[in-house]
Amino acid sequence: MNARSQRPEVRGQSAAVWLSVLLTFKAVAQVTNDIPPLIPAYPEIPPTFWEQHGSAIILASLATLLVMGIIIWLLLRPKPVVVLPPEVQARQALELLRQQNEDGNVLSEVSQVLRRYLVAAFEMSPDELTTSEFCHALQQSERIGDELTAAVSDFLRRCDEWKFSPATMPVPLGAATQALALVELSEARRVHLRQLVEAQSKPESASPA
Repeated sequence: MNARSQRPEVRGQSAAVWLSVLLTFKAVAQVTNDIPPLIPAYPEIPPTFWEQHGSAIILASLATLLVMGIIIWLLLRPKPVVVLPPEVQARQALELLRQQNEDGNVLSEVSQVLRRYLVAAFEMSPDELTTSEFCHALQQSERIGDELTAAVSDFLRRCDEWKFSPATMPVPLGAATQALALVELSEARRVHLRQLVEAQSKPESASPA
C-alpha cells in the first residue's frame, strides 16, 4: 500500500519540476525576444570646409594661374622694335660722331653712316661696294640726281684720301658736319621727288570747251 501511494506523489513532483523548467525557458525566451532599447541617434555631421568651399578654391586657383601666366607672357614677350626713319638714324649717329676727335676710325664711321642712309633713303642695292663702285651706283640712280651724286662722290673720295694719307691733315675735315649737310641735301631731293609724284598722280584738269 505504501509503495503504490508514493508513486502519485513522485509523479506529481516530476510534473511540477517540468512545469517549473518550462516556465523558466519561457521566461528566458521572452527576455531574449524583447527588443533592446534604441541608442539615441548621433547628431548630423556638418559638411567639411573642402565640401563647402572646394569649388570656389579651385576656380580661384585657376584664375590666379591664368593671371600669372598672362603677366609672365607680357613681361617675357619681345618688345616691338621701333624702326626709325633713315634720316633720323643718320642724324643721331652723325651728331655723336661730330663730338669725337676726328681720326681715321671716325672718318670711316661717318662715310659708312652716310652710305647706309643713301641706300635706305633712295632704295639702292645694299651690296658691299668700294668707294668707286658706290659712286658709280650713285651715277646710275635717277632718283639721286647729278648735283647730289657729285657732292656725295666728292665727299667720299676726300674721306678716303684723309683716311689713307700717311701724314695727319693739318686742318680737320669736319666730316660729320659735312655728312649732316649732305643728309639735309638728300632730304630736300626726296621732298622734290615726292612732289613730282603727287603732281603726276593728280587728275588733269578738264580743258575748257
